[in-house]
Amino acid sequence: MSYVDIYQGEDYLKKNPQWHVEESPFKARYILKLLDRNHLLPETICEVGCGVGEVLKQLQDKMGVGHEFWGYDISPVAHRLSEPRANGTLHFKLGDPSQEDRHYDLLLVLDVVEHVEDYFAFLRSIRGISPHTLFHFPLDLSVQAVLRRNGMMKRRKDHAHLHYFTKELALQALVDTGYKIRDFFYLPRSNEIGPSLLQKAFRFPRAAFYAINHDVAVRVAGGYSLMILAS
Repeated sequence: MSYVDIYQGEDYLKKNPQWHVEESPFKARYILKLLDRNHLLPETICEVGCGVGEVLKQLQDKMGVGHEFWGYDISPVAHRLSEPRANGTLHFKLGDPSQEDRHYDLLLVLDVVEHVEDYFAFLRSIRGISPHTLFHFPLDLSVQAVLRRNGMMKRRKDHAHLHYFTKELALQALVDTGYKIRDFFYLPRSNEIGPSLLQKAFRFPRAAFYAINHDVAVRVAGGYSLMILAS
């Protein structure tokens, strides 16, 4: 089964019944933070692999009028679930924006790269859609994840992650495919939205470790993701 086949039926939805809607406010908040600190005011925003479209809906609600949003996904199931969110300035399409001759002020690629078999080809294919691309990578590779027996395979089985990243691997993948890194920062995913009892129990020690040394804490304790602005 190819990665495309995973999203054609109901299998992914059965394993992820909310299709990660619960994470959307968290992602939208940090997207706005990254745009603000880089003084970007995009009028047209496109998201590739938008899922059910809740991140775009959150951005539309927070950014107000004067912006147009487009969401693309290859999953018929995700597209069906996104349609109730569509309105006059929020549009959803079943397909791939790299196959269309359209350009946007900002491209969002959130939790997508780790799902794609040939992510180098994918990253090259979406260059040129926008002068600015905002990426979000889950940083699955950490000491604690590798040491736990099912730490890595759970991400493969439940979330169909085919590749695993550290900060350095994510940044290098973008550089290798022709992007210029403009800005990046860590997101405290597990501490802010981690639902499991283990994640909640480790919030304080993880935050304390992070305060001492960001990079070492992320590599050892895990629980963080990475947001990158590239051009």
